[in-house]
Amino acid sequence: MPTYEYECGACGHRFERFQSITAEAIRVCPVCRKRRVRRLLGTGGAVLFKGSGFYKTDYRSASYKEAARKESGEGKGAEAGKKKGAEAKPAASKD
Repeated sequence: MPTYEYECGACGHRFERFQSITAEAIRVCPVCRKRRVRRLLGTGGAVLFKGSGFYKTDYRSASYKEAARKESGEGKGAEAGKKKGAEAKPAASKD
């Protein structure tokens, strides 16, 4: 259920109410008891998805996961080993 913010036009009192979406808007101010209350537009709550269990991490194709692994550096270990092997060869001496 969302939290709605209200303001009284008569006394300026601002308050919040946790209400069902289908509930009627509050019309009477709890402080001055006048019928000048209006619901304010709110920004809403932010949603932040963390961890596994989401489409981005769990339901991607194998080719996508492979490309992502290579891009992130996991695939660079094998390539780095090849380069090190090439560098490890002794240089030909001119003697």
